[in-house]
Formats: sequence, structure tokens, C-alpha cells
Amino acid sequence: MSTKKEIRKTVRAALAAMSADEKRAEARQVSMLVLRHPAIKSARTVALFASLPDEIDTSTLLQTLSREARIVLPRINGDSMDFYPYAPEAMQRGFMGISEPCGSEPVAPAEIDVMILPGVAFTPDGGRLGRGKGYYDKYLSRSGFRARTIGICHSVQLLRSLPEEPHDKRLDEVIAALSLSQPSTI
Repeated sequence: MSTKKEIRKTVRAALAAMSADEKRAEARQVSMLVLRHPAIKSARTVALFASLPDEIDTSTLLQTLSREARIVLPRINGDSMDFYPYAPEAMQRGFMGISEPCGSEPVAPAEIDVMILPGVAFTPDGGRLGRGKGYYDKYLSRSGFRARTIGICHSVQLLRSLPEEPHDKRLDEVIAALSLSQPSTI
């Protein structure tokens, strides 16, 4: 099995090879599946993320879900991450250039009903490989955290297996786009 570093490099290359049209089509596909999800329909508070260029575009999800539930987004504070209420007019560039909410009061982990997570790679059974800093793994371990966890990704980010370490947290499920240009590898 490849190392986490090798997998990150391979997946980033596959993402870079995707056309903008492919990425948009896959983001639409994933967004539709998320919006139809029963856990999303019943959630009062949804933790989401402001996407980077190599992640599924979450702009449609942010716009649509913010009309139906309270949306909270992550903000990096040193070695930890907290979630703050999303307000489109009150965003700032933060860690790694990620758009982060400006709020002053973080939301308690127990208030989040569903958390939608990014990642570099996923497995169909909930394995997740992040960027390597462990922010989400630490957050999922917090006292009171009870949310349903859903990873979202492009088709090239869904792999059969990933190396796992004791601190890696599995997700409840993964919603991956189906490739429109090549047969699925799963």
C-alpha cells in the first residue's frame, strides 16, 4: 500500500488532470445527492466548509443550505479548529487562504447535527485522508461531538483503501461523484 504522502501526490495529480467542466459536473452531482440526503433534510445545524480549488465546490451547498438550516464553517485557531456561524458578508481569508467566518463565538460540537467534510481521498466505507494536520480528526474526538459525518469528493478521490493510523477517524458515509468520463474503479 502507498504511503499517505504518495496518495496525496497521486490524487492531486488526478484532480489537476480533470477539466473545469468535469469538476463542475461532479460538484453538481454531489450537491444534488447531499441536498436530498435525509440527515440534511432534518438537520438544524450543518457544518460545511468553504472549498479550495482541489475540493468539491461547496458554493451551491452553502447558498442552498443556508436558507434551510444554520450553517457553520471551520476556522483554524493555532493547532485547533472551531466552527462559527456562516454569514456570507462576514468572511475572511484564513489558514491556507481558506475563506473563514469572522464570528466571535464558536458553536459547541454538540450543536452540530451533520458535518460535511473535505478530504484528499476517501474510501467507500468512510476512510478519510486529509491534508495531514489532523484538524478534523481532533474535532471529531471532542467531547459532545455527535454529528453524522459525511465526506464529499470528486470521483478520482474515491479509493479502494487508505492507510489508517489509530488517530484517524472514520466517517459515517462518503458521497462521491461518479466519473462521467471513465468507468468507476469501485
